[in-house]
Amino acid sequence: MLGFAQLTLPSDVYHRNYDYNLENPNFPFREQCFVGIVSLSDPPRDSVPYSVLKCQAAGIKVIMVTGDQPVTATSIARQCHIITETKTVNEIADERKISLEEAFPLSEAIVIHGDLLTQMALDDEGLPESEQGKKLQKWLSKKEIVFARTSPAQKLIIVKGCQRMDHIVAVTGDGVNDSPAIKKADIGIAMGITGTDVAKDAADMVLLNDDFSAIVIGVEEGRRIFDNLKKAICYVMTSQISEIAPFIGLVIFNFPVPVSPIILLYIDLGTDLIPAISFAYEEAELDLMTRKPRPKD
Repeated sequence: MLGFAQLTLPSDVYHRNYDYNLENPNFPFREQCFVGIVSLSDPPRDSVPYSVLKCQAAGIKVIMVTGDQPVTATSIARQCHIITETKTVNEIADERKISLEEAFPLSEAIVIHGDLLTQMALDDEGLPESEQGKKLQKWLSKKEIVFARTSPAQKLIIVKGCQRMDHIVAVTGDGVNDSPAIKKADIGIAMGITGTDVAKDAADMVLLNDDFSAIVIGVEEGRRIFDNLKKAICYVMTSQISEIAPFIGLVIFNFPVPVSPIILLYIDLGTDLIPAISFAYEEAELDLMTRKPRPKD
């Protein structure tokens, strides 16, 4: 938000070539006339809230990490459905005049300032690696999380904390300050239009249209391919039982083989290959995007 005011100065003293000093004002600054206010808004894209809901339905936890102030970050997170709770832990703590620790159990949404991450890193110095990041793991246990006023180093701490909890981490970003986190993540995603060259080089994937919804489409398509691949493998494996059985009988019971291997190969090409390939074009199951992610192992 920008405010504007004006003040008419005598032209014989404050002429066009007058040397104005803004650090130590050498001109009248009081009794200005208010002109107006210009408010600037940079709302999230229309597709973002829907994409976040799709991710959450698919069991994907969406965490917002930003350099914005906590108030701004909370507002944007509510617009994107990253925060759905009526009040965050922070708002409850401010309202009741209690500490963040006391308010922690009272809400599933929390906003963490970057300064808390810095303090945590200082407190963890000298501790064994297994004991480090306990506070971060406690914060990450919340259902709805926003990290505000974070630096590149703090973003990296967040990624490492999630990985320490055996999560598969995907990071999206477009700036140089996002590059360390993008590089460290299991899946680094950079923006193709607004993204810097450094971010693109660090990423595993580049979104050519800078649209967050493309990630959801990618997840859905990946799950569909995995499902269809399992169907094709199951079909091929089960169809082979009837073909392998005569050869097992030959080895164990010395039964005669009804067909030669060459004929069996032709049968496979006709009865297995084409049906197995057709599974690749199967439509996605209705519950595809409501399943929880597969275990990491």
